[in-house]
Amino acid sequence: MKFKLIATLLLGLTLQAGRAFAIEPGKSLPALGLAEVQSAPGQFVYIDYWASWCGPCRQSFPWMNALHAKLGPKGLKVVAVNVDAKRADADKFLVHTPAQFTVAYDPQGLSAKTLAIKTMPTSMLVSPEGKVLFVHSGFRTEETGQLEAKILALMGL
Repeated sequence: MKFKLIATLLLGLTLQAGRAFAIEPGKSLPALGLAEVQSAPGQFVYIDYWASWCGPCRQSFPWMNALHAKLGPKGLKVVAVNVDAKRADADKFLVHTPAQFTVAYDPQGLSAKTLAIKTMPTSMLVSPEGKVLFVHSGFRTEETGQLEAKILALMGL
């Protein structure tokens, strides 16, 4: 319980301290070593980094399920990358908060380190050409309309 409280406090401090990522919009997504994030021709990929202890992640999964259902047929692949060291923690989370989209596992957090991700959740939209179109930290239910509008606009829909 103490660990979760400390993690939550650190998450809040990270959100306030600013957002510096190794990847910026317009740059190519580096190789992450995760086959699940690869796109098919013409496909956009929404990549979301999450952990089982992340409260906002519990809120984001239902939205990502809806996003996948709505935009999957229009060329959007949703991939949630879990960074828990123990797969059992991720599995327990998914029992209570199921994913209807692709889930990838990165227990060593190597891809998150490559991207300098410090906040859970952190998401990004990647073009079919492999360019990062935007990076977003955190999740607030009241911002989902704006986030979806941004995704639609960048996809040209």
